[in-house]
Amino acid sequence: MNKATRAFILLICGCAALPSTARAQYRGTFSAAGNMAVARQEQTATLLPDGRVLIAGGMTANTPLASTEIYDPAANAFRPAVSMTIARRMHTATLLPDDRILIVGGYGSTSALASAELYDPISGSFTATGSLQIARGGQAAILLRTGKVLIVGGYGWNSGSAYPDVAPAELYDPASGTFTPAGAYVGRDGCDFCAPSVLLSDGTVLFPVQRPAQLYDPASDTFSAAGMMRDELSGAVTLSDGRVLFAGGEPIGRTASAELYDPVTRTFAATGHMTASRVWHVLTLLPDGTVLTTGGETDSCDGAGCWFAGSLASAELYDPASGTFTLTATMAIARETHTATLLADGRVLIAGGVTYGGIGIFGGALTSAELYTPDTLVGAPAIVTLSDAPGQGAIFHAGTNHAATPDDPAATGGLVDIYSTGVPIGRALAPDVAIGGRLATVIDVSAAPGMPGVTQVRVRVPGGITPGPAVRVRITYADRPSREAGMAIN
Repeated sequence: MNKATRAFILLICGCAALPSTARAQYRGTFSAAGNMAVARQEQTATLLPDGRVLIAGGMTANTPLASTEIYDPAANAFRPAVSMTIARRMHTATLLPDDRILIVGGYGSTSALASAELYDPISGSFTATGSLQIARGGQAAILLRTGKVLIVGGYGWNSGSAYPDVAPAELYDPASGTFTPAGAYVGRDGCDFCAPSVLLSDGTVLFPVQRPAQLYDPASDTFSAAGMMRDELSGAVTLSDGRVLFAGGEPIGRTASAELYDPVTRTFAATGHMTASRVWHVLTLLPDGTVLTTGGETDSCDGAGCWFAGSLASAELYDPASGTFTLTATMAIARETHTATLLADGRVLIAGGVTYGGIGIFGGALTSAELYTPDTLVGAPAIVTLSDAPGQGAIFHAGTNHAATPDDPAATGGLVDIYSTGVPIGRALAPDVAIGGRLATVIDVSAAPGMPGVTQVRVRVPGGITPGPAVRVRITYADRPSREAGMAIN
């Protein structure tokens, strides 16, 4: 099938793509999802390329968990899965380009953990990998465009002693399975409840835990000062326009304040306040560019002062265009330290956490889960497939009608055009493209000529790939991976 024309069919995803110029109006509703098999808080939740969600670890009754479970959106149910090699909470889980999930650090029963492990969704098994240089929990793990993972921040802990200073940064190399030291921080001091690190649109990483905030540059392996956050805020999410929203936290009591970081000017500026003061809440970027805020704990204040008032069931939406938060539907259960995962169909899975009713009223970890459904569902990215070759992606030698098929394969270092849906055009955030388990360099994202609703993603095929007639290709946008398609590489 050399000289294949652009005759193809769209992958069936069960949802509609939203044109990049449209803005859905999210009011939304919450509905019950099936309960988890185990009550858990401080767990991780990772969206897999097949649309399921891996729930791993966490804590129940002050006991760290090694157990995991899988949420299946089609059945709206959780099922137990194989356990991790070590019980852990406040760890990180990162989807790698080869579809494995890297689990790092966290806390065990009495100390911070240096261990790490890999989950293989094909075999459904966990295996140990290299250990951290420094044991830590509460860190951030950022997949860099180099394919390595930056482990930044976090704290150690030993037998109830005080938390030490912020742990130095490290890099995990999936090829070697080892951690090595990264560049040194340049900040003056850290803050206990500052927001996690986020990947910026230019490939650098914003690290707000140190004051001033810092930028990590993977090319030079160095940190540099990046402006001073006005307040100590704990929630963070990168917006579609490349700015970063920080909201809520616990500088002195819980706060409703929010700020925006501009990566161009490297400055923080105030934006509209949340409708409620929150800490231990979750911010989730929705496909239309708005941000869903769920749960957390809050204070109640009067003329005499403020006091802990318990967990929140309320949720709200931030609109970057107006810079304002507005209330949306209310969750069925007040919760904090939960997870919120944007699913492939555009819904958000809210799982676990813990609920407190106020001073002296302490609840336990939760088994419950619920789904936030916006008024308009926007599907995850999907790679278009050729109509006459099932599983073969509509992936062409750049600027031609020649598909990268077994009788006309692509070459490493060459440019190809990947036809896809669900990848917005004109956004500061670019998609990630994994080919053969390695990240490709994205050259351009544009409208496919004569194909309304289809996006052409031009990439350079990375080196080090095992050649074959059906090398796996995956596109990820805003943490939602597509199902995989094949292309031939010689």
